[in-house]
Amino acid sequence: MTPLTFEIGLNSFGEVATDGGRVLSDAETVRLLVEEAALAESSGLDVFSLGEHYRPGHVDSAAAVLLSAIATATDRIRLGTSVTVLSTNDPVRLYHDFSTLDAVSDGRAQLVLGRASATESFPLFGYDLADYEQLFEEKLDLFMRLQREETVTWSGAFRAPLAGQLLRPRMGDGGIPTWIGVGGSPHSVIRAAGYGLPMMMAIIGGRPQRFAGHVTLYREALKQAGHKARPIGQHSLGLVADTDEEAVETWWEYWQPVVSQAAEERGFYKPTRERYEAEIDHGALFVGSPETVAQKIARTARDLQLSRFDLKYDIMHLPRRARARTIELLGREVAPRVRELLAKESLHG
Repeated sequence: MTPLTFEIGLNSFGEVATDGGRVLSDAETVRLLVEEAALAESSGLDVFSLGEHYRPGHVDSAAAVLLSAIATATDRIRLGTSVTVLSTNDPVRLYHDFSTLDAVSDGRAQLVLGRASATESFPLFGYDLADYEQLFEEKLDLFMRLQREETVTWSGAFRAPLAGQLLRPRMGDGGIPTWIGVGGSPHSVIRAAGYGLPMMMAIIGGRPQRFAGHVTLYREALKQAGHKARPIGQHSLGLVADTDEEAVETWWEYWQPVVSQAAEERGFYKPTRERYEAEIDHGALFVGSPETVAQKIARTARDLQLSRFDLKYDIMHLPRRARARTIELLGREVAPRVRELLAKESLHG
């Protein structure tokens, strides 16, 4: 990674926005995402990615369809997923969806594959959570073979076998850029390295630097598997506003109820203002003015040897005006400043 090639992108989980206090409908939020992706491109950002969720207030359940719509409204920005729950997707269907997206977008498609932290898709599509690990392992093996081999003969435990299968439309040689999403599991790190795939670390709480061990493990595992160095990325939450005070107060208003609900569902601590401010100062929330956020991204990129940083900018009911301002400032002010800071460090390093 060089400072000039450091990528900065946006992640959305399709969370419904508000406008003047009115909660937008699901359909309005879908159309807003197309607008926001176009704004991200015009603001100079590199990637726009969508998640995959099946719960009220999220409209990202058909990422390939929505990304295809975005492809027709943009020309340059790369289009991907912040997570695709491979465990409950069919690899053949996924291949068709994203080879078509890649064709529509003229080669701009990419994926982050994950096992899922939210598990609503398992009962929805008839999968057993007891098969959580085996599903991902088997489907990743098949999906990568579909990308890397012209014809595939394959059999497994969770879908019908394939016999000399050739898929159309065909992806380019080697497939599309495919990252493995990693949370806290070292096994996920080793899996990414074993396939020679880039690693995207989801860092949503605590000091990002605590993932330094994952970075070391990944680089060592790549070498042992005979693969050259691959990109490392980070996904974190945050908001950029004109001043630190505005950013901190705006994000707290909408982040606090979301995390409070998650705490009740999952049994972890409820957010306090003290912990919130500590997450901004030293943790995984990237909230502040352009200079504050740029300094923090650059520092984290250096510490974790990143080549990409993705900001999850939407959160339930955040006003569309605040969302748009984050996009504009991230692209026009934060991204150039991060590259400037990394270039200075490179010269002095």
